[in-house]
Amino acid sequence: MENPVTLSCRGLWKIYGPQEGEALRRATQPGSGIAAAIDRLRQSGHVPAVCDVSFEVGRGEIFVIMGLSGSGKSTVVRCLSRLVEPTAGEILVDGQVLLQLTERQLIELRRHKMGMVFQNFGLLPHLTVLENVAYPLRVQGQPRHDRNRRALEMIELVGLGGREASFPRELSGGMQQRVGIARSLAVKPDIWFLDEPFSALDPLIRRQMQDEFLKLQGVLKKTIVFITHDFLEALRLADRVAIMREGRIVQVGTAAELVLQPIDDYVAEFTRDVPREKVVTAGSIAEPATPEADGNEAVAAGATLDSLLPRLAGRKAPLPVVGPEGRVIGQVTADRVLAALAPKDPARQW
Repeated sequence: MENPVTLSCRGLWKIYGPQEGEALRRATQPGSGIAAAIDRLRQSGHVPAVCDVSFEVGRGEIFVIMGLSGSGKSTVVRCLSRLVEPTAGEILVDGQVLLQLTERQLIELRRHKMGMVFQNFGLLPHLTVLENVAYPLRVQGQPRHDRNRRALEMIELVGLGGREASFPRELSGGMQQRVGIARSLAVKPDIWFLDEPFSALDPLIRRQMQDEFLKLQGVLKKTIVFITHDFLEALRLADRVAIMREGRIVQVGTAAELVLQPIDDYVAEFTRDVPREKVVTAGSIAEPATPEADGNEAVAAGATLDSLLPRLAGRKAPLPVVGPEGRVIGQVTADRVLAALAPKDPARQW
């Protein structure tokens, strides 16, 4: 990972049922494997919601966790903030072991380092937009002038300038979600957790909120864990995506890696309807450069296939691919692009 690690999750488990810790210890017998442990837990009447989940999130990265309903993705994000207490595992925030914090230390960490946005906007109906956004700062004990000034900055940032005196009932769903986002940003969090924040919105408003989210991230550069069940939303927003199934992470990778190199049939099915020409990039399918590649016709590694097709039409020579520093890192050909556009066998690797 290029960026320093801000959030690390190692061997995370969340089991529901009586004496969950003891049940997990009995189920995880030496040499038996995770699948066998999950079967034992279910046979004993326990519900394994999160099973041996591990990943790292770099500073400033948008890390999307996705899966179907019941896959465990929302439980994971709640464990990361200890809104749900994990059964086992390790969570580190900038090297600080989260599970070793006292209740007071955890509250302070949430107040000053973490921002959270959920599908349910959670606005206080008797407070105005300004008062809702300033509320976490009020909890921190900040003076009224200071918290109102910060709240006004966040309201302007999310495009709600002029609605400071409005009450939630006077706002559309998209506006209410913007208030929730502004409130979560008011404390200047280092880590931002968003659990399906746009799923309750109409498709057009949802698209607009995704645009606004990307604009905000371009300015703020937060470390983000974003939960969604919508693969197209994940592809649009994510630097990397983790796909979950039945409490376990199946595969982690960039959008292009998931599309081109699905680890199994489950991931392949998830990516089946993805518009490959808008996801796969020149850099992700580049092969070693040959002397035939014309340096005057170079394409950027981040160029998507839909932008390459017109340039490769009727062209026999390969196009060189250059990285961020302008150095040639490989080449692409028309055959290479056409092969990338075809659905792949999960066992096939580039």
